[in-house]
Amino acid sequence: MEKAKRAEIVPLIVSIVISQAAGGIGGAFTARAIPTWYAKLTKPAETPPNWVFGPVWTTLYTLMGVASFLVWRKGPARPDVRQALGVFGAQLALNTLWSVVFFGFRSLGGGMAVIAVLWGAVLATIWRFSRLSIPAGLLLVPYLAWTSFAGYLNFRLWMLNR
Repeated sequence: MEKAKRAEIVPLIVSIVISQAAGGIGGAFTARAIPTWYAKLTKPAETPPNWVFGPVWTTLYTLMGVASFLVWRKGPARPDVRQALGVFGAQLALNTLWSVVFFGFRSLGGGMAVIAVLWGAVLATIWRFSRLSIPAGLLLVPYLAWTSFAGYLNFRLWMLNR
């Protein structure tokens, strides 16, 4: 392996770990609420089984990490790269905040508000990433799709459990 490629392994791993860490923080709030509060909610028929969420989110956080690495490698000193990574960081924080609000505070309406802002932030991240790296933007499309589905489920849960 050439030296330049080896030098990129650490930033790639760090990018993935940062994304997975955000998922881990949100997951801590989620795990506590699943067997108690969440189990008692009336759920729409299209709600996936609980075991689906872990593998899906693990995959999505990995894709987010790879996408952020692809943007970072364009040059972290560049203003457009820093801005794109700033938007990415904001959406990652909103992603974590959704778990805190929805599962931690047990607020279906609050979760709906956060996920609406999150959806816009994911879209903004895709747009900014795509301007720097088409593959980075494309890696986030499944995340946007899942966030859209999660937003729909959040809305249905909110309506069913008022």
